[in-house]
Amino acid sequence: MLNPLQPVLILLATAVLAVVVFRLLRLPPMLGYLLAGVIIGPHALGWIAENDETRHLAEFGVVFLMFSIGLEFSLPKLVAMKRIVFGFGTAQVVISILLVMAVAWVLGLDWRVGFVLGGALAMSSTAIVIKMLAERLELNSAHGRQIIGVLLFQDLTVIPLLIILPALATEIDSDTNDLLIAMLKVVIVLTIILFVGQKLMRPWLHLVARQRSSELFVLNVLLITLGLAWLTQLAGLSLALGAFLAGMLISETEYRYQVEDDIKPFRDVLLGLFFVTIGMLLDIHVVVENFLWVFVILVVLILAKVVMITGLSRLFGTDFSVAARTGMSLAQAGEFGFVLLAQAGASGLIGNAVLQPVLAAMVLSMFIAPFLIEYSEPIMQRFYSSEWMYRAMQITSIATQTMATQDHVIICGYGRSGQSISRILEQESIPFIALDLDPQRIREATKAGESVVYGDAARREVLIAAGLMRAKVLVVSYADTVSTLKILRHVQELRPELSVVVRTRDDTDIDVLKEAGATEVVAEIMEGSLMLASHALMFVDISTGRVLRRIREIREQRYSLLRGFYYGVTDEADDGSEKIFPRLLTITLIPGAAAINRTLGDINLASLAVEVTAVRRRNIRGLLPTSETRLEAGDVMVLKGTQENLAAAEMKLLQG
Repeated sequence: MLNPLQPVLILLATAVLAVVVFRLLRLPPMLGYLLAGVIIGPHALGWIAENDETRHLAEFGVVFLMFSIGLEFSLPKLVAMKRIVFGFGTAQVVISILLVMAVAWVLGLDWRVGFVLGGALAMSSTAIVIKMLAERLELNSAHGRQIIGVLLFQDLTVIPLLIILPALATEIDSDTNDLLIAMLKVVIVLTIILFVGQKLMRPWLHLVARQRSSELFVLNVLLITLGLAWLTQLAGLSLALGAFLAGMLISETEYRYQVEDDIKPFRDVLLGLFFVTIGMLLDIHVVVENFLWVFVILVVLILAKVVMITGLSRLFGTDFSVAARTGMSLAQAGEFGFVLLAQAGASGLIGNAVLQPVLAAMVLSMFIAPFLIEYSEPIMQRFYSSEWMYRAMQITSIATQTMATQDHVIICGYGRSGQSISRILEQESIPFIALDLDPQRIREATKAGESVVYGDAARREVLIAAGLMRAKVLVVSYADTVSTLKILRHVQELRPELSVVVRTRDDTDIDVLKEAGATEVVAEIMEGSLMLASHALMFVDISTGRVLRRIREIREQRYSLLRGFYYGVTDEADDGSEKIFPRLLTITLIPGAAAINRTLGDINLASLAVEVTAVRRRNIRGLLPTSETRLEAGDVMVLKGTQENLAAAEMKLLQG
């Protein structure tokens, strides 16, 4: 007898393995889920049977995805983007459906099949596109805002399409009646849920939150989500619609962000398993037999969406380069297309002979999508000459502002951290130039007279235009390891001696960033922990001086550049014995110095209780000098010790 746990273990094991592989390849995990489903499905290895249990599991994934979209649904957000969302987005979806219906008519297919296929192929992958744009720091770019607007409308379009699907699956004679009944049910259910739900949701969440129980709060969210999904299913509508309504109701309360964090693990796990079940639908044998049709559908899908979306974007007044990037980014199929096709296939609306080639083409288009987005910019620069002009104008604008600047600080990113750094630099009268990719932030900052320009700091020419060759320090103020590594690579190629200070969230990538050339890496979590500890120590009656010394010792251990300080009268110890504290001293080995061509081990400054914290050679600072480090003329040594010991060490280095 088959162990009921075996299919679950197979499902989880293949999903984990596929996601690990795809993450190592820096590809969207969703593609890994799809591939895992193809491999273990009934049409390949046959490890998992396609039955009601797996279909229910997939449906729960859609439920939580729609709940998350409901949380993002905001009337003010829609109003602010109404031209893109309801203008551009509507045109894209409607034209896609009409085009596919026309092709279906030419091929002799039922109009309902064409309508469903058009709705499915009109969708683009929110998961892939948003992830790629975020990694490339393009969410706030001109094409990024257009893409987000279109994706938002596509997500909203899924709701009416899911409502209409069951009616389309019935007999033709009853289509009109069923559509009217379906729409009437929608109106009634929406009225009851939205009217009553808005009255009850906030006070109910207040009551649950006052119990101060995180598990109770999560259970309540699950109850609301699944409860409303069950109500809409009772009314003959989809589970997904009820989940969307639940998210929309909660989005109007102050608990929206807490709910979003709580529901994320359920959503991600179940959605991943949903994509596995979608992959299980793909019949490799049918695809091989219809390879020509799969190839034709794939090519037509990508080319048609690129041309159509680029044209629509141009009609809405954007530059061709922006329009083309928007088209290339939205050319693939989307996860909601799978939702629509899965329901259409289950209801018998679309036969397997049509479903399988379309499904295969959609999956392949999603595999191609990351590469198409990644290389959209080089493609534009190669085939569209004015793109070079646009880049040249951008670089010229940056260079104009930095032309007369010398020994300045380049700040990569002008968010909260970047702005805080700039204010400190202003107080010290230190010149700086900040680079950022948020047009709205730049507009507001430049109006206030801030020295900030639009530019991607991860681009080589942007850094050069910002005065990289004349700068004294470069600061990466945002915690994005991928972008930071690109910046460090450019700095190492162009000016390896430049000091670079990098921000990161935790200690995970510190070694990677330092190996890439970062002079120092500041971890947010560590600094936050030090502040918490310092306040806690002061509240237990530890003296301020002792607290500061303790924090300073920890920082000395963590940050190699802070190993020791140049002490002054403000650093006097509680007992007045400041002379016993170690301090820093820099010594330049002039030609003829006794230490030249000798190793630190030979000189043995440790016998004088003096530590060599760094050696700067040809403007390159060696962070961890060892006993094997051989000294050269011109080296700048940073020594740490007491005043008397440092004087003895200086004599030994210079005179022997």
